[in-house]
Amino acid sequence: MDTEIRIERVLPATIDRVYDAWTRADLLAQWYCPNPQLALKVDADVRAGGSYVVEMGPHVVRGTYLEVEPPHRLVFSWKWDGSDDEPTRVKVELSEVPDGTRMLLSHTGFANAEETANHRTGWDPELDRLADLLAPVAR
Repeated sequence: MDTEIRIERVLPATIDRVYDAWTRADLLAQWYCPNPQLALKVDADVRAGGSYVVEMGPHVVRGTYLEVEPPHRLVFSWKWDGSDDEPTRVKVELSEVPDGTRMLLSHTGFANAEETANHRTGWDPELDRLADLLAPVAR
């Protein structure tokens, strides 16, 4: 039973820009939802023990920051409002590479393979939006 998501991407930006995109509410509000048609509101107190709330239209996810190590690591819990499931855990690890920043996202703790697949379906377009946000502007 596959209950873990691991996604690795190289993003065309400095490690500081990528970390900011994960930790600044104004930047999160530009990409942190797989469906760009939904209204997106983000409130984030990015510090160990701080909490966050993300409203994606009618869908609300919230959690607590467990580890905050700028600009290399961010770990937080993830729980949907209205769900009886235990919180899952998201870990974002960033490292500098010649082409920008290597991002390794792990999302673990799902109850079953279906929940894992559903979240994978959400993360892929969401991370595409992050890459678009960070892409250099053509001149």
